[in-house]
Amino acid sequence: MTVRPILRWPDPVLSRVCAPVGDRDVTGLVGDLFETMYAAPGRGLAAPQVGEVLRVFVMDATWKDGDMSPVACIDPEILWMSDDTVPMDEGCLSIPGVAATIQRPARIRLRWRGLDGAVHEADLDGAEARVALHEYDHLDGKVTFDRLEPEARAALEADYAAVPS
Repeated sequence: MTVRPILRWPDPVLSRVCAPVGDRDVTGLVGDLFETMYAAPGRGLAAPQVGEVLRVFVMDATWKDGDMSPVACIDPEILWMSDDTVPMDEGCLSIPGVAATIQRPARIRLRWRGLDGAVHEADLDGAEARVALHEYDHLDGKVTFDRLEPEARAALEADYAAVPS
């Protein structure tokens, strides 16, 4: 497993919609994603953030609080989102040094395939729902800036431009 460089916005790869994994073996990629996420240190990381335009993300919403719960999501699907939403400050490993307040559904139902090929489905809320939605956005070519109103986006883009590379 390798810690890979994380692409920074506005790299064009981050705006691409990812291809389904299908029957490709992504074991090495998933290992690299976990290594890179933990080293960053983040709570989630999507394949396009390391230059792979495939529908894969990893997450561990609880490890910074002491309990590790790593999940690899291959070809994930959001089956349901709650109507009630919550605002929360979100950072992004591809947009370091900037946090944006993003309104997202409080709960979701997610289906994905694991490395073992088994299909999993879970109802997520709190940090798990937030991380899964954030990483899922990356698979659709979206970053946190894309969730903001134009004025807020312009202000945060200016903040980001001032962050040293």
